[in-house]
Amino acid sequence: MRIREARIGELPLLQEIERAAGHRFREVGMELIADDEPLSVEELTPFVTAGLAWVSVDDAADGDAAEHGADRPVAYLIAARIDGALHVEQVSVHPSYARRGVGRALLEHLAGVAAAEGVGALTLTTFTEVPWNAPYYARCGFRPVPEADLGPGLREVRAHEAALGLDRWPRLAMRRAL
Repeated sequence: MRIREARIGELPLLQEIERAAGHRFREVGMELIADDEPLSVEELTPFVTAGLAWVSVDDAADGDAAEHGADRPVAYLIAARIDGALHVEQVSVHPSYARRGVGRALLEHLAGVAAAEGVGALTLTTFTEVPWNAPYYARCGFRPVPEADLGPGLREVRAHEAALGLDRWPRLAMRRAL
């Protein structure tokens, strides 16, 4: 797998990746999350233009890449600058590429970008009880951030998530010091 910056023309494919990855939430009774539409192309575009969107592409001549050609995204990560950290807005891996370290590689890529910029941490918000969410991120070095310690930007993110109804399931913010 190779990681590179995402391209505007690939945004519909990133939406497809997120839709496919979202189906896994059915396994844990979260149909509303599974059926949730990804960000629109218009909402994704600023991440690309800001240089805060990356894709993992499969250059191998097997599976989906062989069918669709090399350099086709199979996973993506978008980030934002929040409270002095790089915040993972979304990371999605197509199910046919799951359990291969692709998501972790994208997180490590973001950590490298942050370190190169002198940014001291990565943050994200996630579901606490979904195995491929908070428990996974803990294995990747993220630690829970108590509500009282949230900066204004993360408070705003959490309030927005609550307004969307995501707090129907337990959620938390997590931070990884670099």
